[in-house]
Amino acid sequence: MMLELAVADAFGAGFEYAPAEFVREHNTLQGYVQNPSHVDLKPGRYTDDTQMSIAVAEAIVSGEPWTREMLAEKFVEVFHRDPRAGYNKSFDAFLRRSRNGAEFLQQINPTSDRSGAAMRAIPLGIFGSQSEVIERATLQAQVTHNTSDGVGAAVAAALLAHYCIYNLGLINEVGEYLQRKIPSCTGGAWNQPWLGHVGSKGWMAVRAAVTAVSRNHTLSTLLKDCVDFVGDVDTVATIALGAASESQQYEKDLPEILIHGLEVGRPYGPEYLRDLDRQLEVVRIND
Repeated sequence: MMLELAVADAFGAGFEYAPAEFVREHNTLQGYVQNPSHVDLKPGRYTDDTQMSIAVAEAIVSGEPWTREMLAEKFVEVFHRDPRAGYNKSFDAFLRRSRNGAEFLQQINPTSDRSGAAMRAIPLGIFGSQSEVIERATLQAQVTHNTSDGVGAAVAAALLAHYCIYNLGLINEVGEYLQRKIPSCTGGAWNQPWLGHVGSKGWMAVRAAVTAVSRNHTLSTLLKDCVDFVGDVDTVATIALGAASESQQYEKDLPEILIHGLEVGRPYGPEYLRDLDRQLEVVRIND
């Protein structure tokens, strides 16, 4: 899960809000590419999508009580030990001046409906109880995205992963499953196919991810499909690949060049992510 979502994030970062012509030419899975507009997004480096997912995953495996305080502390800790590009400018500045979780909570204005809470929710799908998945996804979203759409998108992303992990039905019926479990978002039903450009709202990324997951059966075609939407495609890919990598109905065929080219020589790269995946699996088994 964690390795695949990081690969998807890093690959998608090369195409985030890139022109459609650039996407058509370079979305080949033959290697990471430099984003034509965001020179700070270096090829092979994952973004805030993965880093915040790591924070949530580490919070899970820590076994600590699931509280706003613990999550805020983890968000600050993970950012400061490994600052990186990908955060929007205002949240990057906010994290840099937050020295701990208490300062984070004192200063945060948790009214966003963008994709931050949804992009980091995939690890929460490991819990066996759907009610626990919803409860934990809701609380972590409320720390920064305490709006109906912000929370709804995070819950939908977590349940997408839960559906895949526990093989709850045919992969092409995941949208119907989500529609039964949680209300429609502002932009329409979860089972309504997404078409075209993906904007910054969390529900947009999740709906696009659900659409892509439901119509593919290999991770390689899924990754290309996510990027082809154009727009906030690294977030779409992070959510989709993180969930689908756990599905028995998906072929795990990500190109080795993408795995080997991820975070080369850096401390929180493939080996760290694989180890975190192993720890999450222990939590799932013992849950």
